[in-house]
Amino acid sequence: MTNLRQDAWTKEEDAILAEVTLRHIREGSTQLVAFEEVGEKLTRTPAACGFRWNSLIRKQYDKAITEAKKVRKERNKRKVKQFASTIENHKEELLHREHSNALKNDTPLSLNDIILFLQQLQAETPGSKNLEAENKALLLKLQNLKKENGNLKSKLSKVNKEYETVYRDYKDVLQIMDRARKLVEVPVRN
Repeated sequence: MTNLRQDAWTKEEDAILAEVTLRHIREGSTQLVAFEEVGEKLTRTPAACGFRWNSLIRKQYDKAITEAKKVRKERNKRKVKQFASTIENHKEELLHREHSNALKNDTPLSLNDIILFLQQLQAETPGSKNLEAENKALLLKLQNLKKENGNLKSKLSKVNKEYETVYRDYKDVLQIMDRARKLVEVPVRN
């Protein structure tokens, strides 16, 4: 990965970062995915994009972020309603089919018929297995991200400590140089 740039961010790059990140929030994706997308577009690292977003750009888009989260919430509600409606339609269709078959045969439903009906209903429930698999994958990803976050926090702490040490040493060197300069600047006597 050679997306390493050291130059300053332009207003256009900030706008791209904001637009892509807000789109991902609205669509229910993660900001990490947004930073990866922006990084590819701007030839910057996802970490640089995330840092820029969290340190500066995010503050400028508070209202837009709130609105994007509302859109995402409404979108998720519609998906849940649609999924529930699909399940309800399948239930009604199966009940109607079983009821019609029972009326045609003029025989009451047996326990086996009910079990068969429930098994068919379970088999025809769309996406339940997919949702379980997706949930497991997301939980695993969350676990990995928490681990990575912990690692990054410890690295940041280490870098901060090293920085403080270097900064103190730098200040000490400046003081020594200042004392040496004062010693050399002995007034000339006539």
